[in-house]
Amino acid sequence: MTTVNFRAPSEGIKLRPSMDSSAGGEVISYLVPWVQRLLAKLGAGVLSELEEIRMRQGQTLLLRVGTKEFGITEAGILTNRLEEGVTIKADDLVKTLQIISQSSIYALEEELRNGFITLPGGHRVGMVGQAVIERGRIKTLKHISGLNFRIARQVLGAADRVIPYLIDKRNGRVYHTLLISAPQGGKTTLLRDIIRQLSDGIPGLGFPGINVGVVDERSEIAGCYAGKPQKAVGMRTDVLDRCPKAEGMLMLLRSMSPQVVATDEIGRREDAAAIEDLLNAGVTVLTTVHGSSLIDIEQRPVIRDLMGQKIFERLILLGRSRGAGTIEAIVDGRSGQTLMGKIP
Repeated sequence: MTTVNFRAPSEGIKLRPSMDSSAGGEVISYLVPWVQRLLAKLGAGVLSELEEIRMRQGQTLLLRVGTKEFGITEAGILTNRLEEGVTIKADDLVKTLQIISQSSIYALEEELRNGFITLPGGHRVGMVGQAVIERGRIKTLKHISGLNFRIARQVLGAADRVIPYLIDKRNGRVYHTLLISAPQGGKTTLLRDIIRQLSDGIPGLGFPGINVGVVDERSEIAGCYAGKPQKAVGMRTDVLDRCPKAEGMLMLLRSMSPQVVATDEIGRREDAAAIEDLLNAGVTVLTTVHGSSLIDIEQRPVIRDLMGQKIFERLILLGRSRGAGTIEAIVDGRSGQTLMGKIP
């Protein structure tokens, strides 16, 4: 595999100190060599902001850098005129899959069935192609026509501003909390850091570390690779990777004695039933939901029912007013009082 230097100087882009600047370089090493060489020309500044790499057969190679999407020219220059960017061919997808699988595509059968692969470092590769159906279920994918590399980053300290609002100091417990944002709005990054801080303890708040159970259905919170978390989720955290949310919440309740259970993107009836079981057992729930506003999420029957029961004591609304992951408001889910910021 081609070795490239990811320390080239960048122009016009400032590194954000809290970002995991090595993550982009980790992912690039799994790409077909000619794409590696092109992306290496971008420099560390761009790589630190790189969020997605999309490879579609017969289409322009697309890079999401921050909130913007670019193509890349044969000279290794980003362009917002996408037609000027290099094009991905079928052979590029085949070779990329060979690199990912270490030349053993058959070893990825389970991942192909799920539609994604998790790489070391917790990065995910989504896949599309022709589904092979057996007995009414997807057995695998073939003729892969598109790959989406989503770069997993952890921002240590992302939860510093919200943590004081999530702890009931009088009773020594954590409030049931729902994080709300549009897709790619930063809710999983924030959730991960909340988990880490609750698990390790917060000396400044006099809060000892507690047992946290995580149901990571799509390997996005802890970014597990071969069952081991690749991201910092805390010393007292137990992770069920690639397990359906509802089943996983009950498994953790029965087996790991968690004080907090966290999961991502609830929305099904069985999720709500499992949450109620956790509440009856005295376990705190931390979870997320897609939505651009409180009005938006209340259009969904399952979420509306949970909100109507005032299960969530804290609602955290994320937006992009000051970039992805902006904490727009924290609301008391029972009284409706805005505790911080302004409801969008």
